Amino acid sequence: MSVEALLVTLLFIAAFGTVLGGVPVAFALGGAAVWLAAGASFFGLFDLSTFSAVPSRLFGTAMFNEVLTAVPLFIMMGVIMERSRVAEDLLTNMARVARRVPGGLGISVTLVGALLAASTGIVGATVVAMGLLSLPTMLKHGYRPSLAAGSICASGTLGQIIPPSIVLVFLGDQLSGAYLEAQREVGNFSPDPVSVGDLFAGAMLPGIGLACLYMLYQLIIGILRPQDCPPIEDEPGDVITTSEIIFALIPPIVLIVAVLGSILAGVATPTEAAGVGATGALLLAGLRLSKEQDAKALHRLIGASVMAAFSLPVLRSVADLRMTLEVVTQWNMICFAIALFASLVLTIGIGAAFLAILRAGSLDQIVMSTMRVSTLAFAILIGATIFSLIFKSFGGDDVVTGVMEQIPGGELGALIAVSLLIFVLGFFLDFIEIVFIIMPIVAPVILQSDINPIWFGVLIAMNLQTSFLTPPFGFALFYLRGVAPPEVKTSDIYRGVLPFIGIQIAAFILVFCFPVLATWLPSVIYR
Repeated sequence: MSVEALLVTLLFIAAFGTVLGGVPVAFALGGAAVWLAAGASFFGLFDLSTFSAVPSRLFGTAMFNEVLTAVPLFIMMGVIMERSRVAEDLLTNMARVARRVPGGLGISVTLVGALLAASTGIVGATVVAMGLLSLPTMLKHGYRPSLAAGSICASGTLGQIIPPSIVLVFLGDQLSGAYLEAQREVGNFSPDPVSVGDLFAGAMLPGIGLACLYMLYQLIIGILRPQDCPPIEDEPGDVITTSEIIFALIPPIVLIVAVLGSILAGVATPTEAAGVGATGALLLAGLRLSKEQDAKALHRLIGASVMAAFSLPVLRSVADLRMTLEVVTQWNMICFAIALFASLVLTIGIGAAFLAILRAGSLDQIVMSTMRVSTLAFAILIGATIFSLIFKSFGGDDVVTGVMEQIPGGELGALIAVSLLIFVLGFFLDFIEIVFIIMPIVAPVILQSDINPIWFGVLIAMNLQTSFLTPPFGFALFYLRGVAPPEVKTSDIYRGVLPFIGIQIAAFILVFCFPVLATWLPSVIYR
């Protein structure tokens, strides 16, 4: 074994050993790398001046990265949707609609999980919300505990593959740099860039298809084993109206259209769309909570601001609202005045929404949850950046390239090996850790071949989604265990997710064998 291979091996052993020993990942990655580098310097195997590059790399990776600005905004959007009980209304009404269908409660949980995934993208919030709301109901109506638990955990993880997804934001940021680096290595100095929007478009069909596979499985179980998921009998006076269904569906659909529509249409960057989503979630939460508080003036004001928000893109599409126009027509002036008034109403409405959330006692919880999750993600990013710097200084790139070249099967064999590695790591590590540790190491090597970067990114995202379900450390399992009633055993949760893990693996194999499932939509939208 060469000196470089020995140092790289020791680096991984130190990092993962520290993580498995219970040290927080952000400190384990950076700390293990720094201590090993310091030890190597005593033997002349590492130049301590390399550490001078750490500040510039951190500023370039985290401080000046506009893409990653979207992360706390998406997190805030999800937390607002969960805290304002918009998700609760949606789940309750969808369950009432699907009550007579075989496996109807499980299907409604998956459908709501898909909608919440497309409007929040946060696994923890989705699993906890549905665990608190739907699990007692499913158990009350005779659902097998393992099936109920598996349905909730699996539907909650859809937030990792259905856009907008935090994992896709991180993957898009990592893939963008890795793809440029890989193409420069093979002599292509002007490759087509890979953006977060490309990954959002690429993950759309696989994500929706996976949700449909979940619902198909639950329908089949409802038909073949009705004793495991019996339909719910009608109760006197419990009739859902069309208006209740519409008003339950409007909030998530509005956010989906506002966020994804603006990105896929090329109107906004992911960061700008995240700001739109956070603002939209704030207004919708204020609208919901002001009605609950019976504050009619606040409710009308926030409703007017929502209408004003919708009017702004319409005005932008029918008139040029730039203030630097050399020739200003009367139509431009009228539209500009209307847009100015709508912006004022929107600003006042945002303030009113803040007031409604504050009066409901949820504002401090939203802010603290957003800061806690965002800080955790960026702390891991800092530790992974230091780890990556030491790894490359040890000659890790050459070691990985040599290992990849020895894997039989060429580029597809290397891709299968990387996928298996990520799947195994998912048993022990969180998706953020895997993205920041593995992607900077293997992506530049994999993407030097003819592998489509969007297809590669979607495959990795689907693989990472599985990490939330795989025992013993699947985070969705822990989220549900924390809110499940005592009669639901941990073994029930583990047993319940196994069929859904099988479905995820089958969906992964489908996308692996048919790359067009991930590449068709981006080619249509961005051609």
